Amino acid sequence: MSSHISIKRDHPLKTLNTFGLDAKCSYFVEPQNVFQLNQVFSSPEIFGKPVFVLGGGSNVLFTANYKGLIIHPVFKGIKILFENEQFVDVEVMAGENWDAFVNYCLNRNYAGFENLVLIPGNVGAAPIQNIGAYGVEQKDHFKSLTAFDMKERKLLEFNKQECDFEYRNSRFKKEKGRYLIVSVIYSLKKNARPDTGYAALHQHFKKHHVSPDSIQKVADAVRFIRRSKLPDPDQLGNAGSFFKNPVVNLDVFEKIRSKNDQMPYYLLSGDQVKIPAGWLIEKCGWKGKRIGNAGVHEKQALVIVNYGGVRGGEILELSIKIRESVKQTFGIELEAEVNIL
Repeated sequence: MSSHISIKRDHPLKTLNTFGLDAKCSYFVEPQNVFQLNQVFSSPEIFGKPVFVLGGGSNVLFTANYKGLIIHPVFKGIKILFENEQFVDVEVMAGENWDAFVNYCLNRNYAGFENLVLIPGNVGAAPIQNIGAYGVEQKDHFKSLTAFDMKERKLLEFNKQECDFEYRNSRFKKEKGRYLIVSVIYSLKKNARPDTGYAALHQHFKKHHVSPDSIQKVADAVRFIRRSKLPDPDQLGNAGSFFKNPVVNLDVFEKIRSKNDQMPYYLLSGDQVKIPAGWLIEKCGWKGKRIGNAGVHEKQALVIVNYGGVRGGEILELSIKIRESVKQTFGIELEAEVNIL
């Protein structure tokens, strides 16, 4: 492993974003360790330039060439820190692929993340986004993380409380551009009962007459459901869910539901209610709609797709039209889940 890191200029990003957008960045580095990371921030070549940390590229929309430095960390490794008959603490480096890490856990019967199979991207993005699916969030099994403070140029440790996790949000997302995640420690259970409380999972097992008695069966069910309604980025460029599911106060929810009694919803703590953004978008007539080479997926209205050769600006324009439509129809302001650059 080389200790010296080279800074590349005018680097192509088409293969590094799941939209498959043809963009470049002014400067590009792929640090393999913290030593190389320190080298990057000591370089006069990038002093004062904007910086963006790019992981698996599954949550970013390049609307133009990026006039700054893109850091693509390739920190690798998975290590068991503690293990007994019931629990295991696993440290996973930020550059590891999330789905590969989930499969690592499945193969060893470590329970907790079986509901989060097939989520694209790298482990480093998981705590930033507080990723979640089918009734489980990464924070449910989070213990701590190590991050590089790009402002102070030093490593810091964060426990769960310090991360300020919320629905699809965290301290690191709120302080965007300051921290680069290096590694994450998760505490998982051994031989535990899987979580099948989510409605879609419960319906799947009931329909297929399968007993959800193992984490492998839950993972298989989630894979089946996801593949049946979500496009494969290798076949059709996309960044998964383009918008966050909006969370509204109970009074706002009741006002909307009084006119839409079939609207699905999820009660959260307090007087908060989560409404599926895909349902709102579909009700506004966007599902399957196409404008040029940008479109809304025919099976999942939450996903905007690249039908080939689209520019990032076209996808952005489509997303703005969708937001305006939902705002006008329901009075709800959708928030983009992807990073728009």
